[in-house]
This record gives sequence, C-alpha cells and structure tokens, in this order.
Amino acid sequence: MAKPLDVDELWTKRILQSVNGLEYGTVQIVVHDGRIVQIERTERKRFESDSASQRHLPEQKQHKRTP
Repeated sequence: MAKPLDVDELWTKRILQSVNGLEYGTVQIVVHDGRIVQIERTERKRFESDSASQRHLPEQKQHKRTP
C-alpha cells in the first residue's frame, strides 16, 4: 500500500515558487517512497509569427502621389 504523502511548509513554498510567474509550461513533482524529492519546471515562451502579428496591425492607407 502507498504511503501517505507528507508535504511540509518548505516543499509547499518550493512548489508555489515553481508555479509563480509561469505563463505557459509545466511543473512536475517527483515522489519517491512517499516523499517529494524533486520539482521540475519546464517553461514555454510563445511568440506570434510575423504574418500573424501583421493581421492584428491596423491597415495603413497608401497615398497616391500626383506628379
């Protein structure tokens, strides 16, 4: 039978620090023998492509020059 997980204040702080400020990504908590032994944070940065960002810009009107 699995041992109950004991999470003390130190690990709670560490988990919250790992999640804090994370916009896109994952936080994995690794448990061995009923104890947290590791926290892994993988952060993703998302950038819009130039063509996608162009669609959101207001269109610029082109003025015709007369000679």
